[in-house]
Amino acid sequence: MTDISWLTARPIAHRGFHDQNKTRWENTLSAFDAAVGRGYAIECDVHLSADGVPVVFHDDTLERLTGRQGSVHEVTAAELAQVTIGGTTDHVPTLAEMLARVRGRVPLVIELKGIQGKDEGLVAAVGRALADYAGEAAIMSFDHWLVRQFAEQAPGIPGGLTAHGRTTSDLEAHFAMLAHPISFVSFGVMDLPNPFVNLVREKLAMPVITWTVRDEWGRKVTSEHADQMTFEGFEA
Repeated sequence: MTDISWLTARPIAHRGFHDQNKTRWENTLSAFDAAVGRGYAIECDVHLSADGVPVVFHDDTLERLTGRQGSVHEVTAAELAQVTIGGTTDHVPTLAEMLARVRGRVPLVIELKGIQGKDEGLVAAVGRALADYAGEAAIMSFDHWLVRQFAEQAPGIPGGLTAHGRTTSDLEAHFAMLAHPISFVSFGVMDLPNPFVNLVREKLAMPVITWTVRDEWGRKVTSEHADQMTFEGFEA
């Protein structure tokens, strides 16, 4: 099994080390620079643009972060490069641009954001972007259909399941994903502890990171029931 101890070695800045979108916005090169400067690992989100380029952006639609109408998958990467975030000078970066900026200085945890019918080729495109990347990087997704593609379309890259919930149906769906070759789990801190995470850590010896820790309670729950936190809103 590939050694991914680096995944839990340091706190993970949620969407980079932003300042709650006051002056340094989420998933921007400025937020990634700030995380690198503090030695934090970085979590970020990736969609496909209209021309099939992985771009770093959380939402399906542009409005909250850019003030512009429309969906990410309707706009080309070149057009997104001209779109500014939150009235700052930061633009929507491509994954390749983000990788060139970080340059392997801290680990990356990349969440693939699926839109069924619009995300064909997303896993393969991210896999190609990471194939020659010299730094430590992992991929993960909430979307089970994407996770099922990880081993074939992004070979050699640690893949994880992003998840939340504590109902029986939630947990059964998560247990079913253990039939696929995942390397770690990212679980919502608000839903810990639970039998799924307990089994993943204790029986499968698989690392678990939490999302999103915003206070001391979340930090405490992470220390008791997981291996590292994805955090925002404070210095870790």
